[in-house]
Amino acid sequence: MAYENFSIEQIESDFSIKIQDVHNLFGSVEPIEPSERLLSLLEEFVPLGSAIGTEKARSEFIIAPILAEVKKLTGNKVSLFSGNKFDVDKEKGLNGFCDFMFSFSSSQLTLSAPVIAIVEAKNENINSGFGQCMAEMVAAQIYNRKKKTIVDSVYGCVTTGSVWRFLTLSNNTIYLDSIEYYLDQLSKILGIFIADLNPKA
Repeated sequence: MAYENFSIEQIESDFSIKIQDVHNLFGSVEPIEPSERLLSLLEEFVPLGSAIGTEKARSEFIIAPILAEVKKLTGNKVSLFSGNKFDVDKEKGLNGFCDFMFSFSSSQLTLSAPVIAIVEAKNENINSGFGQCMAEMVAAQIYNRKKKTIVDSVYGCVTTGSVWRFLTLSNNTIYLDSIEYYLDQLSKILGIFIADLNPKA
């Protein structure tokens, strides 16, 4: 068992998690305008990433530049990890590699205080990534509790590069935003990430 093998139903049953759909969960979040540099990169690379059509291409040419922009917008006060191993509880299946993860630590040496798990949807099917993302969110919550790191909520994002969906885990409930965000709403996507990376504790 690993993160990518979890279904939504398993998350509910194995961890006693409630899942609740919420319309416009981040409706009050203020958009943040992307830099000209990011816009220029995406103008050049989105067509290329889409034309190649592989998960790796979408990850490298679309998703990674956006997440790097998020890190920069925080003043590099958070760390961004890509493809890192995150073994929290192998007996419960909470182990494996994460596509991307933000943590509250500014150190890139070790993944500590994880706060946002970002999963690249398989085969451009946004729904296919929810089980994995939720499992990584649960693992992040358990990890933070074990380390006595105070993080009120853990966040998640599932993306195809073109479409972005956001989730929040508070206590034993995962709230799934019903809104799908697209690249022409990039300022809203950036705003949500920055709001989630603003420590609530």
